[in-house]
Amino acid sequence: MEGGTNLRWARPAGPRRGAFPGIPGRGRRPPRRPRSPRGRKPPGAAPLAAAAAMKAVVQRVTRASVTVGGEQISAIGRGICVLLGISLEDTQKELEHMVRKILNLRVFEDEGGKHWSKSVMDKQYEVLCVSQFTLQCVLKGNKPDFHLAMPAEQAESFYQGFLEQLRKAYRPELIKDGKFGAYMQVHIQNDGPVTIELESPAPGAAASDPKQLSKLEKQQQRKEKTRAKGPSESSKERSAPRKEDRSASSGAEGDVSSEREP
Repeated sequence: MEGGTNLRWARPAGPRRGAFPGIPGRGRRPPRRPRSPRGRKPPGAAPLAAAAAMKAVVQRVTRASVTVGGEQISAIGRGICVLLGISLEDTQKELEHMVRKILNLRVFEDEGGKHWSKSVMDKQYEVLCVSQFTLQCVLKGNKPDFHLAMPAEQAESFYQGFLEQLRKAYRPELIKDGKFGAYMQVHIQNDGPVTIELESPAPGAAASDPKQLSKLEKQQQRKEKTRAKGPSESSKERSAPRKEDRSASSGAEGDVSSEREP
């Protein structure tokens, strides 16, 4: 343009670029927030896992057997096959809990054909137990880790106690076993298929104890009663003077006082 400035190259009015550091579009970019270390573990740390508990996989079978070194050592007909995984925190309490669950698990039909009505004891069927420490597996990446399993020297006596408890609660001749610590081939003909996973309450889980739950429920009920009692008393106090006012206006103050006296 003649006699003027070339407006095409003129700097626009307003603050210069970079005058407001830290504001997007006005200069420097805002600093990035540090990433949260959520879910990260230091190298070599133990894998995260739930509390240890006794685990069992119960399969309803038409027949099952255990072979060691090419020789069959145990076999059953109709009944259940139990794969048992013992954790390092298991005690007699967890053992008894698992025995009750296994023997009373209703996976069979009754005489009328109704499903899920009868247990192995009701039907007088056989039980084949196999020690299975791999049930206590925790994956570390893709590699199985068995640090939650009870060590073999302790687990063997514990497992024998489990079998003894089963025989006491049921018929000893109907309880069969594999060979603890051996390399076994377990042949299972699953009927259904029906497979049930059982897990004992984790040791120290007080919240799952029915007695503890009932105690907490009672405490909660007491709190609710006291809360409900407070407003009701205050409402009675607020309503009491109103009655006196109404009686006073009606001129029956003497009658009201006589009613309150025993």
